[in-house]
Amino acid sequence: MRRRIVATGLVLVSLALLTAYFRESDSGPLHGVQSTGAAILRPFEIGAERVARPFRDAANWFGGLVDAKSENAKLRRQVDQYRQLLIQNQTAAAENGVLKSLLRYRESAAFPSGYTGVATRVIARAPTQFVQQVEIDAGSNQGVGPDSPVVTADGLVGHVTKVARNVSLVTLLTDETSAASGLDPKTHATGIVRHSESTGELIMDGVTKDQVVNLGDILVIAGWKSGTLTDLYPKGIPIGAVASVGQVDTDNYKLIQVEPFVHFSSLESVIVLVPTKKR
Repeated sequence: MRRRIVATGLVLVSLALLTAYFRESDSGPLHGVQSTGAAILRPFEIGAERVARPFRDAANWFGGLVDAKSENAKLRRQVDQYRQLLIQNQTAAAENGVLKSLLRYRESAAFPSGYTGVATRVIARAPTQFVQQVEIDAGSNQGVGPDSPVVTADGLVGHVTKVARNVSLVTLLTDETSAASGLDPKTHATGIVRHSESTGELIMDGVTKDQVVNLGDILVIAGWKSGTLTDLYPKGIPIGAVASVGQVDTDNYKLIQVEPFVHFSSLESVIVLVPTKKR
């Protein structure tokens, strides 16, 4: 009961003081008491402000740091997204350029007669350098068959060795099991272009010493035909250029190294040659 009486009395006194304060002039006694109290408390306010300022500044700095980190992370995500879009656009532009080059080759006079071309992408490579094969995303549903020649606008790539409905396996000319009949159109020298086990490079083997092959000569597919048998590859497809010519007195054949026109390590798209008539 005493606490309630005291609380009620204090409230009444406070209301009376506030009423008197607002009614009196600026020079009244209550305004004087307020001014005196403010002057007495001012040093304490200044001290409290100085003590609290470092903590307030630290809190503001920490809050700003958190906001800056959040904004930085957001900007990094945006940069990563734009970088991915740029890479995708550049990749698409490069693939588009390669496909356009293949289509131009397919429509040109240099394209082998008697064949149609299935333009397709390389989707996988052999996991070892000792097996030179790639997988393409075209198969029997697109007309691709076993032993179908595979080319690019630069020259011979290899031939199809396995066929599924929508994918095929291509064995490259650089594989140890591959070979192609080579012809030097300038000198009419002939031989077999194959992988060399000793050097790991392409060579033209079986060129006798009486045949002439010069450094820099272009080699193409010979395209031989004997009765009902024909060459696996069409005549005239470019293979590469003669990189070196050597000769050993004790050997009956020349040593000819070939630099292929096709960059086998960076194949992205190829054309599979499909004969218009069944062979």
